[in-house]
Amino acid sequence: MSHHLMNTYARQPLTFTHGEGVWLWDDKGEKYLDALAGVAVNGLGHAHPKLVKAISEQAAKLIHVSNIYGIAEQEALADKLCKISGMDKVFFCNSGCEANEAAIKLARLYGHNKGIENPEIIVMDKSFHGRTLATLSATGNRKVQAGFEPLVSGFVRVPYDDIEAVKQVASRKNNVVAILVEPVQGEGGINIPNRAYLEALRTICDANGWLLMLDEVQTGIGRTGTWFSFQHTDIMPDVMSLAKGLGSGVPIGACLARGMAAEVFTYGKHGSTFGGNPLACAAGLATLNAIEQENLRENAENIGNLIRASFEAEFKNTKGVIAVRNAGMMIGIELDRPCGDLVKMALEAKLLINVTADKVVRLVPPLVMNEAEAKELVSKLSTLIKTFLA
Repeated sequence: MSHHLMNTYARQPLTFTHGEGVWLWDDKGEKYLDALAGVAVNGLGHAHPKLVKAISEQAAKLIHVSNIYGIAEQEALADKLCKISGMDKVFFCNSGCEANEAAIKLARLYGHNKGIENPEIIVMDKSFHGRTLATLSATGNRKVQAGFEPLVSGFVRVPYDDIEAVKQVASRKNNVVAILVEPVQGEGGINIPNRAYLEALRTICDANGWLLMLDEVQTGIGRTGTWFSFQHTDIMPDVMSLAKGLGSGVPIGACLARGMAAEVFTYGKHGSTFGGNPLACAAGLATLNAIEQENLRENAENIGNLIRASFEAEFKNTKGVIAVRNAGMMIGIELDRPCGDLVKMALEAKLLINVTADKVVRLVPPLVMNEAEAKELVSKLSTLIKTFLA
């Protein structure tokens, strides 16, 4: 590892050279099963031929111009995203935290336009929205915030999946203009709320004139079995942030808005130099088309449920396993103790996983994973977890 890199990551001691589907090879020729997908980024797996073709062809034409001009690929991707989501307008950026920054700015401008001098946004405990100053301030994880004070003000924090706590905020004098929430908490430990949670938040927002803003950075783009996690319900958000799986590894983020929220940003209020460039948008379009053509949303739901059920069977009589939960191909195995050592154990078994919230093994495999690969994942990891807990 180069000593010129800042010490911002606890990198594992290996380097990958190439991949195919759910498999990666390191610089020593060793083959690994990838159950992490770049942390929910590589939905199409590695070296997907449709993605490679789209990126190669676009790179030979245009990589970047500027948002000063029209960008055909950007317009096509915006049209596609609005068609599959039901949203009205899109702002393109480069990452999930930028998409959430856009949502936070939009909410504040929305509040100022209503005459609210110090607008506030309700956010959740155990949430994760990014590492910029505003998004880490919105995040419900003290480890992420520590050392970066003073934090950005204007956030009201409540417990996740607790409607009564939100109602209490609504019942007292406040400057709230929006709720920012993950439909499923990823970094927080694959926390899946009550099925009525989003519907109840929608009702509260409607009653108070607030925006419902969904952080679908990790849950979006087919990960939970639908294009977007909110589509498991009957509600629509006012604002939605996307990134991760949208570009299959090419950096891209998007902030989508609907109705009055779609009209809040006007000329000069927000921008991005690289956001929505032709290369990133070509990758986004190729990703959406491949997911659609190859039925990968259905695959995410079916294979994700198979993995969960298989782990439940494996751990039926295993002390130390608290729960196995999933929303499509977001799978969490919660243990009764910190389990970071499992990451190294899995590497030695040629398996890529990670641990979040100290005690939760997180699996977010490529959406292209098939049944045989899923069974291999379960077999390898269940053995490792039983050994770890013994």
